[in-house]
Amino acid sequence: MNGELDDDVFDPAWLDLREPIDLRSRNEELARALARHLGHRPSIAVVDLGAGTGSNLRATAPLLGPEQHWTLVDHDEAVLEAALSRLCGWASSVERNGGRLLLSKHGKRISVRFTLADLAQDLENVLDVRPDLVTASALFDLTSDELIATLAAKVVRLDAAFFTVLTYNGVQRWTPRHDADSAMASAFHAHQGLDKGFGPAAGPFAPALLAAAFDEAGYTVSEGDSTWRLEAGDERLINTLASGFAAAVQETGRVSESDLANWLAVKRRGALVGHTDTLALPG
Repeated sequence: MNGELDDDVFDPAWLDLREPIDLRSRNEELARALARHLGHRPSIAVVDLGAGTGSNLRATAPLLGPEQHWTLVDHDEAVLEAALSRLCGWASSVERNGGRLLLSKHGKRISVRFTLADLAQDLENVLDVRPDLVTASALFDLTSDELIATLAAKVVRLDAAFFTVLTYNGVQRWTPRHDADSAMASAFHAHQGLDKGFGPAAGPFAPALLAAAFDEAGYTVSEGDSTWRLEAGDERLINTLASGFAAAVQETGRVSESDLANWLAVKRRGALVGHTDTLALPG
């Protein structure tokens, strides 16, 4: 789920907290399909949009070939600095070559460059490297319908593969349930539709918009479930998620303060948050 922490959605601490759950939730069938399509290539260029702290690279690199050239794009310099730090800690060996990192991990040679860019303005320039794969994680429910359509058209023009994971699809359930759950969800989705820097956000419609845009362009589109299933052991994430969710709802004014307080007072044992992974391949 994105937007749940509003301005903190890109905070490195939040990204670190969600990374293990993201990793276990990614759709394995689509990951295998990506590996079948691109894993045989000896060298591949990848652009990771809204790259955050580099979690998508860490999860996707094992699926690809022995030599990889990644461009990590984000609008926040502090987040890219966190990505550099996390990747240095993750890799088996690290070298620096100017502004690039040269990493090795599990037999893969991975060069990484970091690009500070606003995707709403700089998408064309970001894709000038002519990638073989354009990828993202937990991004497109924050973006607009227009950006999704524009991105799909540019990816198709490049004849590149497209792989995005963990796009929020509107499904959510809390354990235990509460009488205010439905009203809270409705208000949250209204908040999700607000401008997150790209125009009115696609919110839970993003997976369908992505699939339609690539399908209409003649790509083969596959979707897979990547739902978060939070349970015992995930209490810190559950509590952080509930607090951020309530803060977003409060901003809408659609739920009374007393109902919000009662909802927040519940000690939650679990949560289910629906996400969709999308793989689009040239026909």
